[in-house]
Amino acid sequence: MADPNLSASGEERSAIQPQDQLTARLRDLIAKGAVLRGDRLLPEREMAQHLGVSRARLRQALDQLEREGVLFRRRGQGTFVQPPPATDATRLKSLARRVSAQQVMEVRLQIEPALAGLAALRADAPARKVLAQATQATLEAVDQQSYDAADDVFHYKIAEMAQNPLFLTVYEAIRSVRAQASWARTRAATYSPEVTAVLGQQHQALAEAILRGDSPAASQAMEDHLRCVADTLLQNQGQ
Repeated sequence: MADPNLSASGEERSAIQPQDQLTARLRDLIAKGAVLRGDRLLPEREMAQHLGVSRARLRQALDQLEREGVLFRRRGQGTFVQPPPATDATRLKSLARRVSAQQVMEVRLQIEPALAGLAALRADAPARKVLAQATQATLEAVDQQSYDAADDVFHYKIAEMAQNPLFLTVYEAIRSVRAQASWARTRAATYSPEVTAVLGQQHQALAEAILRGDSPAASQAMEDHLRCVADTLLQNQGQ
């Protein structure tokens, strides 16, 4: 029997249903977790069956939600509601046990300012809109968990906006190591509301530079932001 949360109404099954109505319905189901299995969406065939729509129409709705930054797709892995894991996340587990916060920040300071600079030059209008939304989410976070989620999306979107698949792969490896490293759990104790507010303001300055297409300013804003993150983390760890 189909999950009642997923079942479509007669109107939704109608061939004349507006596409934006299906998109809104799917957005609501994602927010409720009704079409999720862990951090991924159900397979398209299963979702289409539950919603009573064709896979072609479902893909159109998924395309729209991806443009809005609600979803992230990875060929061969599925569709995610948060940035997807690195393709070699399992191999990176052993690396995550060996590297320190300082070593990770050294690499981030080399990679991410370059990504921000490229994002300022290459981002299209839809990507800029998504970045503005992601920035606002970091400013409106009500607790550490919501800030961490918003921060993850914010930095990932900048890496995507650079439009360089090799750079993005390197960034995903960094992100995977950070997520799996034991020292990363100290961030909840490190980031006071005051620190989170400062970092959110830095996100805003960084996003503004990207949105106006100022590549040098974007690179510098990212460097300044990461140095603040590094100082906060390393001070807390006595490094």
